[in-house]
Formats: sequence, C-alpha cells, structure tokens
Amino acid sequence: MITTAGSYIYLVSRSARRRDLLKQIGIRHTILLMRETLSRPVDVDETPVPEESPADYVYRITHTKAEAGWLRLKQRSLPVLPVLAADTIVVLDGRILGKPKDTGHAEEMLRALSGQEHQVHTAVGLAFQGQIRLRLSTTIVRFRDISPHEIRAYIASNEPYDKAGAYAIQGKAAAFIINISGSYSGVVGLPLFETSQLLEETGIPIF
Repeated sequence: MITTAGSYIYLVSRSARRRDLLKQIGIRHTILLMRETLSRPVDVDETPVPEESPADYVYRITHTKAEAGWLRLKQRSLPVLPVLAADTIVVLDGRILGKPKDTGHAEEMLRALSGQEHQVHTAVGLAFQGQIRLRLSTTIVRFRDISPHEIRAYIASNEPYDKAGAYAIQGKAAAFIINISGSYSGVVGLPLFETSQLLEETGIPIF
C-alpha cells in the first residue's frame, strides 16, 4: 500500500518483465489495474488504424494507456502519483507482429523472423498532473536461421505466448539472436534510458 509519494509510481501493466526492469533502477511502483473484473470491457482498443505507421501505432497505444491510467486514478480517488505505461511491437518488413493467438500463429511468426532482421519499437509514456510525456525506443534485431525443429521445440516451452513477435529475448530465444542494435531493455519491454529520462523530467531521480 502506498503511504507516501516519494519515488512511487503506478505501472499500467501486469508484465513481470516491466516490474523487474523498474526494480533494476530502484523505482518503487504498484500496479494500476485497468480491468478489475473479466466482465468489464477493454479500456484500450489496440486495433491498428489503416495506413498508420508502426511507430505512430505504438505511440498512440502508449498515449492511450497512459491517459486511461490517469483517468482511472482520478476515478478511484487514488493518491496522485505518476502513471507509467508502455507498449512493445515487433515489426518485420513494415508489418506489425503482435502476440500469437495460438500455436500455428506463433510458428508462422517465428518462421517469418528466421534469418531476418526486424525492428522492435517500445514506446513509454508517463502521465502526471494531466500531462503525458512520451519516448520511443527502436532496436534492430537479427535472427539466425531457425530450423523447423527448433521452432516447434521453442513453442513447446510456452515461452512465445503473450510476447510480441512470439519470442522473449531474455529467454531461450536469445540463442536465435545474432546481434541487436539499440536497447536490450527496450526489447524486453521497457527501455530504461527513455524511462529514466521521463522519470527525471517528472521529478523522480534515479540517482
């Protein structure tokens, strides 16, 4: 329970990976639940808009999540603290690869990524006192050729599910990656450089 503002923030995400990254830089936080029951509608519609670029898409979704989180805070009369939101997408040849719907979808995405270079866009947004600040991290990731057997074995590990592009760089999929150019933490789901910038601009020091 929050007893003092200090360096506390709200995180609009259930992601254990994002929580771990915030802990890594010493930011105390609590999850701001967007859906309290399964019967409530989704707060953020993540359907892409026609002709919207991947970067514009991830900016829009992150802004919407941060805005929805701030509104939820006010509606529930919670202590007024900064609200952090983020969204990560994998982009191959201009096409957004979201989270796999099922085994077949995961296999399709991993086959497409095999031997190819792709981009990972993670936008992070911080809402406070009605203002929303945004940053974007873009990282280039190159996969080696992945055999059908490796793809099936990786999917059997259950690691691809709930992951953009059907892989987790911090897991077994690290064995597929030849190199990355950009932010490792951004590929995991929360770019710490950009996040630190936003926090410090809002008056929350990292050091």
